[in-house]
Amino acid sequence: MPRVLVIGSANLDFTCAVERLPREGETVSGGTLHIAHGGKGANQAVAARRLGAEVRLVAALGRDAFGDQIVEQLAAEGIPGEGLQRVPDSPTGIALIVVDGEGRNQIAVAPGANHRLDPARVAPADLEWAQVLLCQLEVPPPTVQSALETARRLSVFTILNPAPARQLPPEIFPLVDLVTPNEVEASRLTGVQIDGLDDAARAARHFLEWGVQRVIVTLGSRGALLCDGNSAQHFPAFPVRVVDTVAAGDAFNGALATGLAAGGTLEEAIPLANAAGALACTRRGAQPSLPRRAEVQEFLRQLKEKTSPCG
Repeated sequence: MPRVLVIGSANLDFTCAVERLPREGETVSGGTLHIAHGGKGANQAVAARRLGAEVRLVAALGRDAFGDQIVEQLAAEGIPGEGLQRVPDSPTGIALIVVDGEGRNQIAVAPGANHRLDPARVAPADLEWAQVLLCQLEVPPPTVQSALETARRLSVFTILNPAPARQLPPEIFPLVDLVTPNEVEASRLTGVQIDGLDDAARAARHFLEWGVQRVIVTLGSRGALLCDGNSAQHFPAFPVRVVDTVAAGDAFNGALATGLAAGGTLEEAIPLANAAGALACTRRGAQPSLPRRAEVQEFLRQLKEKTSPCG
């Protein structure tokens, strides 16, 4: 079974589905409230677990009822709680999400305990166990950097999903085998305005110059662009009816880590990740939207039949 270690955030998400996103100072009523578990770290851990990986998660939670709920939910998914730090004086993280009728969203996060995740919580034994380390930026950068440094010493493949985009110490990037920004994050980190594949490739070159080995810029409905310094390869998105884009990127990253931990190449793992991300867009919520392996396999099978000359 592929082994994936995720270091990141865990939140409770309150999502309000409305007809359109509010403008500044405006109230849009008539929405429907959905409460679900989220946080990029927990989302990516659950995504990888549902796709067949053995997963360990390192995260920080408050000693409150929301934290208890998250521990129980992760256990139900088959993710052990040994890596979960319970912080006595910070609440569990909360995300407030507004989603419109086309699946576009606005998100505000109160990180709480996520910003208290201690670098010492990342056990070397977990990194020795892992085949792939997957990190994001909703926890303190020193914790991410410490984990990446240990992973590099142990020759563990490292993925950094730089979300949300924030300035990082330059010494972090040479520790990263694969960075996976979306187009907004890539633009904010590199200063390149991304309007197409050529712009995405220009942004990717900045990451490569900073020391990252490979870059995948995810482009929403335009798919994903893989760059390694020698070439750029475009992987088109799979068409679906979009309901809610929350956690689509997390589904992509969890699937990508699983495919690579299973021994697949990037050319094999990216279509799996694109399929998982597409399916996540067809349902509301963060973790409720994350697909299981059988769903992804069936989705890819149906697509193959539709595109086959005999289909």
